[in-house]
Amino acid sequence: SAWFALFHQRYSTNTAPAWERAQPFRMLAHNGEINTIRGNLAAMKARVAAEDSDDLAPPVDARSSDSGILDGALEMLVRGGRTVEHAAAMLVPPAWENDPSLGRDERGFFRFHSALMEPWDGPAGLVFSDGTTVGAALDRNGLRPLRVALCEDGFVACASEAGAIDTSGHGAVTRTRLGPGQALVVDPEHGIRLDAHVKRSLARSGEYAAAAEGALQPAGRGAPVGIPAHRVLPLQVASGMTKEEVTVVLRPMATGSGEPVSSMGDDTAQPPLARFRRPVFSYLKQRFAQVTNPPLDHLRESHVMSQVTLLGPRPALDATAIPPGSLREYRSPLVSPEAVAELVAEGAAVVDATWDASEGAAGLRRACERAARTACHAVREGATVVVVTDAGMGPERVAVPSALVAGAVHHALAAAGLRPRAGLVVDAADVRESHHVACLVTNGADLVCPRLALETIADLADHARLGGDVSSGAAQELFLDALEAGLYKVMSKMGISTVASYRGAQVVEAIGLGPDVIELCFPGVASVLGGSSLDDLGEDALARHEAAWSEKPALAMPGAFKHKSGGEYHALNPAVIEGLQSAVTTEMEAAHALRRAVAGNPRAYEDFAELVNGRPPSEPRDLLGFAPATPVPLDEVEDAASIARRFSAGAMSLGALSPEAHETIALALDMIGGMANTGEGGEDPARYGDSGRSSAIKQVASARFGVTPAYLADAREVQIKMAQGSKPGEGGQLPGVKVSTEIARLRHTVPGVPLISPPPHHDIYSIEDLAQLIFDLKQANPEADVSVKLVSSEGVGTVAAGVVKGLADGVH
Repeated sequence: SAWFALFHQRYSTNTAPAWERAQPFRMLAHNGEINTIRGNLAAMKARVAAEDSDDLAPPVDARSSDSGILDGALEMLVRGGRTVEHAAAMLVPPAWENDPSLGRDERGFFRFHSALMEPWDGPAGLVFSDGTTVGAALDRNGLRPLRVALCEDGFVACASEAGAIDTSGHGAVTRTRLGPGQALVVDPEHGIRLDAHVKRSLARSGEYAAAAEGALQPAGRGAPVGIPAHRVLPLQVASGMTKEEVTVVLRPMATGSGEPVSSMGDDTAQPPLARFRRPVFSYLKQRFAQVTNPPLDHLRESHVMSQVTLLGPRPALDATAIPPGSLREYRSPLVSPEAVAELVAEGAAVVDATWDASEGAAGLRRACERAARTACHAVREGATVVVVTDAGMGPERVAVPSALVAGAVHHALAAAGLRPRAGLVVDAADVRESHHVACLVTNGADLVCPRLALETIADLADHARLGGDVSSGAAQELFLDALEAGLYKVMSKMGISTVASYRGAQVVEAIGLGPDVIELCFPGVASVLGGSSLDDLGEDALARHEAAWSEKPALAMPGAFKHKSGGEYHALNPAVIEGLQSAVTTEMEAAHALRRAVAGNPRAYEDFAELVNGRPPSEPRDLLGFAPATPVPLDEVEDAASIARRFSAGAMSLGALSPEAHETIALALDMIGGMANTGEGGEDPARYGDSGRSSAIKQVASARFGVTPAYLADAREVQIKMAQGSKPGEGGQLPGVKVSTEIARLRHTVPGVPLISPPPHHDIYSIEDLAQLIFDLKQANPEADVSVKLVSSEGVGTVAAGVVKGLADGVH
């Protein structure tokens, strides 16, 4: 609205320059609404007087939707001189990185523009126009259908479904479709241009291949680290590394086993409520897609995935040339200390990420602010690479958690308009898991060096404590490969194919971080509940620092991964499990076990309930209490039997549970009039028709395990499970050893084959797809309600509204 007012003032007083008056402000009427089409404000800023420049920014409205921002970016590029098909190809390129069919010129075009613009990543069927030329394109995954009818008289119809537009009377019709990353352009001058012609025309419009080859310098991630000359133990303690992490995380990754997979997620307390201090990374939770764009299968769809990372100053969006050798091209964001040393030797600015221990906890904030100021000053002075490092940590210097300092530097550079001028490298001692790498990249880091983790692996290997027949150098390569694979896995949960799109996207939300932390280090990240302040995190860092340089430093063993007596609290600890077993154990048949246990031995159940209800606060809900109020008279409250009829069991699949446990839950819920939920694993057809043994709620996951017409017909409610499960965004993961002959029969698969959902069988790409599935399920069983299970996270209300519009009977 500010720059609209500026335009209005200039036109009304005729004070606008001639070039500006020649490009009047445009409005577009569409579907009864007036949508502002944003002008090329970046080009305008270069032409207007300096005192007016601030009135013309920003070029796109960050408060708009994804589609609105994409529309604004396209308009900006077209106003800046690009053709509309050129602008669309810059914004939504195909998966050119791994496409052997592309020639040198076409590949060069996309490689050149990858230095100018990160790809808009996600399922999209686009139709675009500059007022004369009309085009259509699909995203790199091709997850949206676009059907095309080319008529003899020149009439062209494009829609998501074939036959949506009547083509009768237009002569012979050729029908085709757009594939992944393909485009179609129609204009009065050149007629109809299909994908190959469009790409050839774009590639030949400039010397892009030669420019890209000259500007983008391939770079390696560096040689392995030798055994460190210094003692690693104090640094490990100071960075929060635990004995468990060395055993459970580092060793498997360094010996070729890949990232470790746990059974049922994390049942420990959230970081602010934990008994032991957690790293800042633990406060950040990866977000994931549900309904509006699907998770990807990064293994089977590897051809569309890319972690290629460019480091250095980025050219302007309207650039037609890039200075030779100005950008380094890495295969992934992960590098070794040798690569960082090379950058420093070539002139990278080094930003210290430590503070003097004498400053106390308050030194953390000052260190973050100092690092941000130093980085901004260095870039203004001409630095094209900034290396943020905690290598200066020692007895007198406390390391700043890398997530905090990297976020503070990235956002300070962005706020000052300096971020495109330089690459950001994070050299840190506290990075050792793929989640840590993902947090740094999504909050702005270009490259990440897990320095201490690599030194730890070298130390373990050289002292024969790594396990497995692998050398130090090979172990470090395997570790970095495992981190890359883990980063792919995290990106794919959000349906993001390229690390360039994931970088800076802030695809995390915080649980337990206070507003001062968010404001300085993670602006834009949601932290609804608030929590630990910078001073609190400073105290944590100081405590680790003091333990590290004490007389006898030792790695902690908090029992975060596996229960340990006196360690971190686990909701499913042995006492709880034993209490549950004691409460329900009886010689009676399974169908009556819980009823008889409660009625005949109430003390055992009370003991179990006390273990669960009297646990130390672990989750936000544990901090809730009842406000003083007048009790409702009991005669106004429904009886227990009526209330119990609304109960439903959590969705637990056959496979995660034994067949006996799965059936017992169904019997128990039927006894009280409630409904059991099959989970996504199907159900034995022998149980169909038996109201006691059959689960009333039949779940349909995106992978459709075990779903048949008979399965659906036996349901009182069909529940669609969207993109979540024991591992949110990824669904349940069943190791091959658990896929028995019986499980394989029910899931229509082969024994011993690992199963994971929702990939690889996507079928929900949008609200429209979900609405179609709801409709189909209601045709399969008109008597059953259809509910949709979503994960409660930031923005879920918007998704839930779409689910209701899709005619779901309930949202879980």
